[in-house]
Parts: sequence; C-alpha cells; structure tokens
Amino acid sequence: MASDLPVVVSIGRDHYETHVRAGRHEIAADEPTSVGGTDKGVNPYQLLLASIGTCKAITLRMYADRKGWDLEQVAIALRHERRHGEDCEHCEDSPTLIDVIDVELQFIGDLTLDQRIRLAEIADRCPVHRTLMGKLQIESTVIEED
Repeated sequence: MASDLPVVVSIGRDHYETHVRAGRHEIAADEPTSVGGTDKGVNPYQLLLASIGTCKAITLRMYADRKGWDLEQVAIALRHERRHGEDCEHCEDSPTLIDVIDVELQFIGDLTLDQRIRLAEIADRCPVHRTLMGKLQIESTVIEED
C-alpha cells in the first residue's frame, strides 16, 4: 500500500541519533553505544524487523477477523543474523554470508491445528514480507540544497 507522504529521515551531528517522521508519527533511531551511538532509539535492523513483524501481525488480525476465528492475540519474535550460505558452509576463503530473519509466531486463542497452520501460511503473505522476498529495487537521488 503506497503512501503519498514520504517517510522523512534526518540526522545531525549527534552520533548516530536519527529522527524518522512518517506523516504525523515520529520514531527515534540510533545505534547502541557499543558502536559509537547514543542508544536513544531502535537500531536500523530493529526497525526492519518491526516493519516485518507489524505487517504480519496486522495481516493475521485482518484474516482471523474476516474468518471469524477466535484469535485473541498474536505475538511475533523476530531475529536477524548473517549465516553462511548452504553452498559455502565449509568454504575456506571469503565465506558467503546470507541475511536470515527468524520469525517465531505465537497464536493465542481457541484455534484448531488447521487454523494455526493456515495462519502461519498467511503470515508469510503479508505485503512487507512479499516486498522483501520479491524483486526489490532501491533508487537513490541527490537533491540539491535550497
């Protein structure tokens, strides 16, 4: 779902305190002190995981409501790490690493096993998940100062 308003990210000289504005909402982002940040907000990978997790949760809520299922709550835990690719697990020179996001889904409510299985399938169909797994192109342009 596209938005006419851009997400605006700005950073000044404070290492690495960043301000994110999305419409009328604001989010603080930063890096932990262990890498030179001030830890005044979530780090960029946490924002990415939050985007995936919230999209999955909202998609599941919509689906369960539409089906009339007794889904009281969804809890999603996400972790990001870099792992060796299967074809290069034992490589000796410059191993190939791939980004892996582990997602743990917990469904709370009076649901059958079939409903839980279907919800897990639906979680992987959320728009953000599909965007990241599809062909993604990021185009950057430089805008001159006013």
